Amino acid sequence: MARWCYRHRLVVLLLWVGALFGVGFAGSAAGTDYANSFSLPNTDSTRAYNLMEKAFPQSSGDTDTVVWKVDDGTVRDESVRSRIEPALEEIGRMEGVGEVSSPYAAQGAAQISENGRIAYAQVTFTEQANSVPKELVEDVVDTAQDAERAGLQVELGGQAITRVQEPPTGIAEMVGIVAAAVVLFIAFGSLFAMLLPLVVAIAALGTGLMATSLLSHVTDVPEVAPLLGSLIGLGVGIDYALFIVTRHRKGILRGMKPEEAAVTALNTSGRAVLFAGGTVCIALAGMLVMNMRFLDGVVIATSLTVVLSVLAATTLLPALLGLLGMRVLSRRQRRRLAAAGPESEEASGLAARWSAFVERRPRSVAVTALVAMVLLALPVLSLRLGATDQGNHRESTTTRQAYDLLAEGFGPGFNGPLQVVAERGDTDALVSAIRSTEGVAQVAAAPPAQGITVIQVVPTTSPQSEQTDQLIDRLREDVIPESGTEAHVGGVTAIFKDFASVTGDRLPYFVGAIITLGFLLLLVAFRSLVVPLTAALMNLIAAAASFGVLVAIFQWGWGAELLGLGKEGPITAFLPVIMLSLLFGLSMDYQVFLVSRMHEEWVHTKDNARAVRVGLAETSRVINCAALIMICVFSAFVLSGDMEGAMAGIGLAAAVALDAFVLRTALVPAAMHLLGNSNWWLPEGLEKRLPHLAVEPAEEAAEVGGAAGAVENVPHARVPDDKGHSTVVHGFVRGADGGPVEGAVLTLHSQSGGLRLDQVTSLADGSYIVSVPAPGPYLLSATAPGHAARARSVTVGEGPLVYDVELAEDEMDAVN
Repeated sequence: MARWCYRHRLVVLLLWVGALFGVGFAGSAAGTDYANSFSLPNTDSTRAYNLMEKAFPQSSGDTDTVVWKVDDGTVRDESVRSRIEPALEEIGRMEGVGEVSSPYAAQGAAQISENGRIAYAQVTFTEQANSVPKELVEDVVDTAQDAERAGLQVELGGQAITRVQEPPTGIAEMVGIVAAAVVLFIAFGSLFAMLLPLVVAIAALGTGLMATSLLSHVTDVPEVAPLLGSLIGLGVGIDYALFIVTRHRKGILRGMKPEEAAVTALNTSGRAVLFAGGTVCIALAGMLVMNMRFLDGVVIATSLTVVLSVLAATTLLPALLGLLGMRVLSRRQRRRLAAAGPESEEASGLAARWSAFVERRPRSVAVTALVAMVLLALPVLSLRLGATDQGNHRESTTTRQAYDLLAEGFGPGFNGPLQVVAERGDTDALVSAIRSTEGVAQVAAAPPAQGITVIQVVPTTSPQSEQTDQLIDRLREDVIPESGTEAHVGGVTAIFKDFASVTGDRLPYFVGAIITLGFLLLLVAFRSLVVPLTAALMNLIAAAASFGVLVAIFQWGWGAELLGLGKEGPITAFLPVIMLSLLFGLSMDYQVFLVSRMHEEWVHTKDNARAVRVGLAETSRVINCAALIMICVFSAFVLSGDMEGAMAGIGLAAAVALDAFVLRTALVPAAMHLLGNSNWWLPEGLEKRLPHLAVEPAEEAAEVGGAAGAVENVPHARVPDDKGHSTVVHGFVRGADGGPVEGAVLTLHSQSGGLRLDQVTSLADGSYIVSVPAPGPYLLSATAPGHAARARSVTVGEGPLVYDVELAEDEMDAVN
């Protein structure tokens, strides 16, 4: 498929452009129909909601609030009324406004605070908040705030008002794309190579978001779903393309033609992308275990963007590679390739030095990394799930000001009243019992309708307070049963409390499901019991540490205002499920990419230390680059203007940073060094029963030339003899002082020295590996600038031979 897309690039491009604009046009014409339904079946709040719908069908429009406060006098003063009343009348005449309830009307006395300094009016639109034209809301805000003067403060709150104070749509995505572009340009040094992952991600994300808006007309998709779809789609879209482009560029630099490099890249990294995308979707589908209908739409939106990201990376990307040809390399790389020829694919520099350091001090690295993760995870012990509201907005916003004014004038619980819904019977005793209950500020019963009575209960504490949760429990467990009335406690505050309770109860099953699934996938991929067990443990540590960061910032408020995140509060109830799905999916990506290279080296050498060292040295740079891009993309969602989006963005950015820079770069390789060959243990009986799954096929060995064949500059090539035997000689090249020698050329000759069989260059840590066609005696020579040449006879048996070479400065060793 990769070759077909490469050769028919114009057809593929036209198909993608047609799909993007076609779905975009259909989505724009149809609009959106997102539904924010947080109710859960078989919960007390849902029963209350259903009864209220039956007795009091909800009005079709969204109700928002205009709040004003005077510094001196009261809101009843003529100087205040003369400014507020005309503004309210003008708002009431606007097209799209259904009704304005004024505190100056005959029934409005309750809308003025006891001290007379704060009052509010309710503005009911003819449409729900998502459908109210933005221009209308802006006119309402401007008209109301034009009534302000010195000593008179006017603020507005409500869902429609919140929408107009949010940053322009797409600003978070744009900031994330720009930051990712900078990282890509630094990594590749080429403008065209930088653009490739961005174009692929944008094409997939644009198609996915428009398709999600269309799906919102046929199924319940929550309003937060497209935001989360953007979050994960943009991150994985860029990363998947990055993996493939990196492998493609390496292929060209190693002497392949662009088409063959693209095909090889798709057959290696492309297969890993397919596996990684599949695991992300499976992890997302794990949310279905929660049996919460609200999350079904989130699964649809996020999975759709991931699927399209994989599709774009495996079809659109090879077509774009075909258009660019050699221009995927920078001009300097093209000139160097033409002048010096192909380069070898060997890890060097900081990555190789760090890998060698981890091998030398695995215990110190493991303990340091583990202590850091545990310290970051400690705040998770105080995790409290709940709901965010306009009281968590930034202090500068009018919605936060309106929220605070209402709390000041009418009590903290006014912003989150409870509804006690009684189906039949005399409710006087119930009202009296509720009024005398600790934690209740106000109680008012509406006239019954169809035998159903709704009792409005205003708590003395805010909607996010633990005391409010305790009041709900007190009403349900004690007050209502003792009154002898059948009643249910509902309202937004009660709904979110039930949501948090159900989430907490079902979360262990959810975590168990995705951990088990990830274990099975890695078990099949790497033929090991220890590797998937280690990965599962690391994923749990990463989750705990990332939630610790989340609690410290959003629940404890450490740096929240500084980051422009608003006031601290509980963690949104549905966020742990979504974050854990994304986190486990992304962690699986990095684990597969890292361990697959280690596994390949282990299969070749059966040397665990070398497998871990080489795997880390050759993959850590790409993993860190991919992680840095995801951190930029996720962190940018702080600018989305949505508290849930900001929580998910910072939580996932912290999770990716800890996962890539601490777990995969330090703790995982250190643990694998300590575990030794046990990493790759698998019972023989299980080995026979497991299906075979190749995440990434082994690269083809170099062509064998001549009678016996010669392999040049291919460190991991293996040349079989007529019977299929092959093995290796590997070890370290050291100087007289014991330090590693980088760049030493090691050549394997036949016993007589007349035929060269393999030649490699030592890595930064001095390690090398040469291929041996069959057991027997051979001659191994080593040369390096500034050192005397050395040659030794080595006898290789059926397995790999470990042989360390020491080069001296002033002596020549005779051939033994």
